[in-house]
Amino acid sequence: MRRPRRTDVAPSGPRSLPDAGLGQGWEPAVLMLLTLLLLSFGLVTLYSASSVLAQRLALPDYYFVVRQAAGAAVGLVTLVVCARIPYHWWEWAAWPLVGLTIVLLVLLVLPWTEAIAPTTNGARRWLDLGVSIQPSEIAKLTVIVWTAMLAVRKRDQFRSLSRGLTPFLAVWSILVLLIALEPDFSTACLVAALGVLVVYTAGGRIGHFVFLGLLTAPLILSQMRVGFRVRRILAFLDPSSDPSGAGFQVTQSLIAIGSGGLTGVGFGEGRQKFGFLPEPHNDFIFAMIGEEWGFIGMVLIVGLYLGIILVGFRIARSAPDLFGQLLAVGLTSYVALQAMLHMAVGLGLVPTTGLALPLVSYGRSSLLVTLAAIGMLMAVAREAKDVRTPRRARA
Repeated sequence: MRRPRRTDVAPSGPRSLPDAGLGQGWEPAVLMLLTLLLLSFGLVTLYSASSVLAQRLALPDYYFVVRQAAGAAVGLVTLVVCARIPYHWWEWAAWPLVGLTIVLLVLLVLPWTEAIAPTTNGARRWLDLGVSIQPSEIAKLTVIVWTAMLAVRKRDQFRSLSRGLTPFLAVWSILVLLIALEPDFSTACLVAALGVLVVYTAGGRIGHFVFLGLLTAPLILSQMRVGFRVRRILAFLDPSSDPSGAGFQVTQSLIAIGSGGLTGVGFGEGRQKFGFLPEPHNDFIFAMIGEEWGFIGMVLIVGLYLGIILVGFRIARSAPDLFGQLLAVGLTSYVALQAMLHMAVGLGLVPTTGLALPLVSYGRSSLLVTLAAIGMLMAVAREAKDVRTPRRARA
């Protein structure tokens, strides 16, 4: 009688993708695929969106895309490193990360640091330390890691405002204030929102957040009364009221998206990048996608981000402990909120902000931090519980 070969025996247990070094199961593999698709699409779109600007600055037409590609290469290495680091390491590194971020942000606002923190377009947001660094991008990652760490320790005290939520306010306030002084009000609000989301996921009470919102409302309203922010809000309510001034950006953005129609005018054929749409390679790259790739291109981009969001929250649901769950929720929310706000600005649904489209807009600091965040998500997936176990096995 012939002995059965190994190939004759049916495999037992749940099927999953092989371990490729980034994690077991399909979640890390799909996350990597979606990331590479967005990166590739972003580089192609960036070349078209930035070529005219580069030539206007007497630079090669590929100048910005080559720099972005170099940043992507470094970012992918960072992604792999972060995916291999046990995510609990970030719990230990939370306080050092806060200290480093605060030092970098302070350097931006000191009056005698202009040599390394020059003013660009009325704001000081970049440090020139041989390479350009945007500390506010690091702050987004910092607030997620630090808040998740402290939320694990404070989870039994959230019913008390003084012992539950108040301890978070000290670090949140420092980070938000320093970013607002650059000034970068939209990023400051995003950092605060990410901290609140992590605490709420950990069990924070909605009433405490409402109380906190009422306390900070006067400060927020005072910031909204600043001249250029008032003009932006008025332009958001009625772009036609000042089409050549405060409403110029959103008007040109809507023209770009509207002219793209269903399939777009074609790659490289967009006209808004010829001096009409400000920052077509950065703050308004979604409008450029709408013009050259049309409604289909915009739906594709939304679908890719939606895929990252769904996979990220699935990883959070299967995380082996509370810190992993909060870390995954915060990292996923970071990508989701920034992408949604950028696209909403391009569509005229919210007042104009300076938030980049993750993995697509030009900006190496933003790209590096986003890829690091995705790598950390993969690290959580590496140690996640096996949510693919059949019901019979669980029973």
